[in-house]
Amino acid sequence: MITNPTLLPDGLDAFLAAAGWGGADVDPLPGDASFRRYFRVRNGDGETAMLMDAPPPNEDPGPFLRAAHWLDDNGMRAPRILAEDAARGLVLLEDFGEARMRDYLDQWPDDETAIYTAAVSELAKLHQLPAGPFLDYSLAEYQREARLFVDWYCTAQNLYVDAAGFVTAWEQVLGELLGRQRPGVTVLRDYHAENIMLLGSLEKQGLLDFQDALVGHPAYDLVSLLQDARRDVSPELEAAMFDHYVQRSGADADTLLADYARLGAQRNTKIVGIFVRLWRRDGK
Repeated sequence: MITNPTLLPDGLDAFLAAAGWGGADVDPLPGDASFRRYFRVRNGDGETAMLMDAPPPNEDPGPFLRAAHWLDDNGMRAPRILAEDAARGLVLLEDFGEARMRDYLDQWPDDETAIYTAAVSELAKLHQLPAGPFLDYSLAEYQREARLFVDWYCTAQNLYVDAAGFVTAWEQVLGELLGRQRPGVTVLRDYHAENIMLLGSLEKQGLLDFQDALVGHPAYDLVSLLQDARRDVSPELEAAMFDHYVQRSGADADTLLADYARLGAQRNTKIVGIFVRLWRRDGK
């Protein structure tokens, strides 16, 4: 049975039938900060899968599919792809369940250290791999992201910004860092508590929302996890997890900390701009 069929993607019945899920129940799930939509699919045997609707031209499932296959091929726990129709933007995925890291910790905060330790260990494991087949996290991309703060937040607040000075300042902040990020690691870019799923135990964790992966600096995803804009991480836990990453990765602590601070400033500048854009442009 299809739930609210008028709200479902065109061609869904044929897609599910071809994938062996014909006649399954399809129920909508909360969305994210994109035009993608998500549904849980349940067949007559009680088995479940996730349906991602990433309709062109606003979305393209190609980057997600490429990243998912690469992560899976390299021993990282991304959802298995069960079926795909890239032209329609439809992807049927393995269902990781409902034990999202953020939601779990809201109920069981005493497990915080154990869960973050596992998440940092997974990040160090990812960084031991050769970088994936993704574009470089270039200065131009860092600048484009930081510029969102000027274009959206400052505009909304009627604040004047010296645009040329803003660009120059970020060139100075990030210039040395760019040399140290080579040859680079796979950067998922949204590695935080809303995009990590617990798979039956605190130590087994699955990845979501990695379609924007680039090759960049190892500190970026560490900042994303430990300076999470959506969940408070105490300074004590942040420091302990930073030290754990250094131990697992063998990175030079002082150099990494300096770059961690730079990327924390860049990422959080970007996030402020994105949140205002979601409000003013996307109505979210």
